[in-house]
Amino acid sequence: MSRAQISALVCGVGGFGALVAATTSNEWKVTTRASSVITATWVYQGLWMNCAGYIQACRGLMIAAVSLGFFGSIFALFGMKCTKVGGSDKAKAKIACLAGIVFILSGLCSMTGCSLYANKITTEFFDPLFMEQKMGYTYNGPTSVMSSRTKYHGGEGDFKPTSPSKQFDKNAYV
Repeated sequence: MSRAQISALVCGVGGFGALVAATTSNEWKVTTRASSVITATWVYQGLWMNCAGYIQACRGLMIAAVSLGFFGSIFALFGMKCTKVGGSDKAKAKIACLAGIVFILSGLCSMTGCSLYANKITTEFFDPLFMEQKMGYTYNGPTSVMSSRTKYHGGEGDFKPTSPSKQFDKNAYV
């Protein structure tokens, strides 16, 4: 029984460490501002670089998850049978159960925060009207087909292709 408790404690503390590393990471959102292969730059954004509403919600959920993970680690340490702190075996069992509940709540908070952030990023990426993130991409090749839709121009009776705007020129970011 002690071996299972020690491995569970190691997994819980390892998960807590991974949660802290993920919360402090600056690689939550990665965009490129590439005008060519040679001058490509990568822009990394984390939870601490922006103050948008959904990012503040994600930040709060991740901080709550870190706090709960910390207390869950402490409770798990006190609830183990091999430690002398915590009282009788019945009290230690209750503390270990509390540690499990706190770890589950921590996982739910972190999962909710990450899912909210990922949903917002993918929604913005696939939204054709959201141009803030897409401005860094070059506008040539197959994507120029999207802008070369044909329009009917007056009474001429034929369709003429329109050219893309100059803000999407392939040299716009040089």
